Amino acid sequence: MSEYLLPIVFQILGALVVVAEVFIPSMGMLSAIALGLVGYSLYLAYTDISPTVFFVFLGIDIFLLPVFLVAGLKLLSVSPLSLNKKLSAEDGVVSQAADMAAHLGKKGHSLTALRPSGTAMIDGRRLDVVTDGDFVEAKVPVEVTGVTGNQIIVSRIEE
Repeated sequence: MSEYLLPIVFQILGALVVVAEVFIPSMGMLSAIALGLVGYSLYLAYTDISPTVFFVFLGIDIFLLPVFLVAGLKLLSVSPLSLNKKLSAEDGVVSQAADMAAHLGKKGHSLTALRPSGTAMIDGRRLDVVTDGDFVEAKVPVEVTGVTGNQIIVSRIEE
């Protein structure tokens, strides 16, 4: 029974290091340590015990190590190390300025070339705008045709 003890301890330590790899950014160092622990455990099982025990340990590793990895990722989602704060409108978070929709239909001129994004002067305000993919030169009359999210969409006014 004592020849089984060391390989089993290394297997358990290897599994715990796999879970720790999820929580601790080690740039793969913990993964290398886990691979070494599990590999040495398999080596001990093969040389000190028997090839049959080696294959049993290998089968257990193939099944359980991914389970431990997924369990670590599940634990990370409820861990204090992860971001649990939800950004919502009830907390005052807005993804769009309230007055952006007021620019719809307004006219102005491009201050920079719009390729397709750039700057335009609309109602005396300097705004970041985009086109629908068209190139618009600087100092060309434009009209706001849409507001989507934080984007003001303009198009050239044909004279």
